Amino acid sequence: MFYAKDFIETAEGLVFAVVASGIEQGKVLCFLRYVRKSPGWKKLSTEQANALLKQHHRDYLHYSTVLDTFLHAVPVEKIVNHHQPKQRLQQLMQASQHDAVERDLLQLAKLFQQHGLNLTQTGITGSILISAQNRHSDIDWVCYGRTVFHQCRAITRELIKQGQLSELSDTDWQHAYQRRSAELSFADYVWHERRKCNKAVINGRKFDLNFIDPSEQSDTTHYRKCAAVTLRCKITDDTHAFDYPALFAVDHEEISTIASFTATYTGQAITGETIEVSGTIEQAGHGTKRIVVGSSREAQGEYIKVIHD
Repeated sequence: MFYAKDFIETAEGLVFAVVASGIEQGKVLCFLRYVRKSPGWKKLSTEQANALLKQHHRDYLHYSTVLDTFLHAVPVEKIVNHHQPKQRLQQLMQASQHDAVERDLLQLAKLFQQHGLNLTQTGITGSILISAQNRHSDIDWVCYGRTVFHQCRAITRELIKQGQLSELSDTDWQHAYQRRSAELSFADYVWHERRKCNKAVINGRKFDLNFIDPSEQSDTTHYRKCAAVTLRCKITDDTHAFDYPALFAVDHEEISTIASFTATYTGQAITGETIEVSGTIEQAGHGTKRIVVGSSREAQGEYIKVIHD
């Protein structure tokens, strides 16, 4: 089974980050993140990844009929290595030698374990998954299952209170804000992010908590893009606010759901809150309408923000 946050490697020395669990038309939906450069890996930006595939590997460019968007996809038979976060974490825990990034990761794992977290239901993704980290690398922690994820958030909150972890500094927030290219003001961005408790710092190194639902069935509903929209509505259910895509049920006469495909707006609002959303209306064949935020990775001009009284 392929899950979001797994990495897949091809014979050409390309490493893709899986973006959606399951398989579509015999292919794994993903996005090119690394290319092999002796003696290791070179990380690619979105633009570099698209340009490389257009020039040399057009067969990995894919139009998803389910998501109604262009992304990357690799046929299952072309995968030579399946990098899995759970396995990588266990491997690191059993290894005898570690670099500075791995030592911070293992200290974090120990803190989580001491507070009752079952580490076998967690893993590590990002650069550490393929040993491509450098001394400045962040830690991308993966939690499998809703209970495990929310437990991890609660432990993180408690460890910050105890002083064993730190909140992000102003500089950290500035870096995160610039990297995200969010359509919110810096103050709005930080206000929303702080309360999510899915980021913190250990020994000066930032880490993120990511949620994967192993029981999730891929949504095969076909949606058609209709029009851009900005409106206000109330959140009626935030159960799936940290899923991929993040889903928010709303109280609106035409729109049933908001779906965010960009991590910036994951966990953005809580049941009962009024939000302003800017995105694209999509309609399913049976008539249901939703608003999509993040129809492109950068989600330019699209956002979700809580309206304060």
